[in-house]
Amino acid sequence: MRPDRPLPEGLSEASGLDALLAEIRACRRCAGLLPLGPRPVVRPKPDARLLIVGQAPSTRVHATGIPWNDQSGERLRAWLGIGREQFYDNPAIAIMPMGFCYPGKGRSGDLPPRPECAPSWHGALLRHMPGLRLVLLIGAYAQRHYLGGNMALTETVRAWRTTPEPFFPLPHPSPRNIAWFKRNPWFEAETLPDLRARVNELLAPVAV
Repeated sequence: MRPDRPLPEGLSEASGLDALLAEIRACRRCAGLLPLGPRPVVRPKPDARLLIVGQAPSTRVHATGIPWNDQSGERLRAWLGIGREQFYDNPAIAIMPMGFCYPGKGRSGDLPPRPECAPSWHGALLRHMPGLRLVLLIGAYAQRHYLGGNMALTETVRAWRTTPEPFFPLPHPSPRNIAWFKRNPWFEAETLPDLRARVNELLAPVAV
């Protein structure tokens, strides 16, 4: 999961997660390029077993500071088979997008996530989540970063069974992708049941 990337300048390996989050929230390196200004939205958790790597916050997420707090989040939770309360409050679920701030609007939706975030922060954040067992790569940007190669999103998602662990590729659950879901009925029929089974097993209470 590329935890070997160098730490951001001035941040030591011994720094705690709170110190790292303070560094991220104070980041202004893209300030002049963000139409709504910086507001990093990321939720790492030291006991996480499931990590959700998405694209970038929407305007609603930017306004509330709550990740996946939009229609895409509703569909994602349905895919996972979990409710809103568990999604946000379970210490086993962490959220780390490719871009931490809202990037702005493009011709056919939001702009791509800013390219600075993942190289700057992902490695340091991953060091604080050593127990990850499942990493959802949502959308082509996350898939290219963590899986490499140049396969199209549909090919990558269709090959979920042979994707190296702990990664699980998914399309973005945006309403803009309704046509993709209709063109690829295997996703709902085959991929989602496997995803729910893995998530259910991962989040099941540990017997004592």
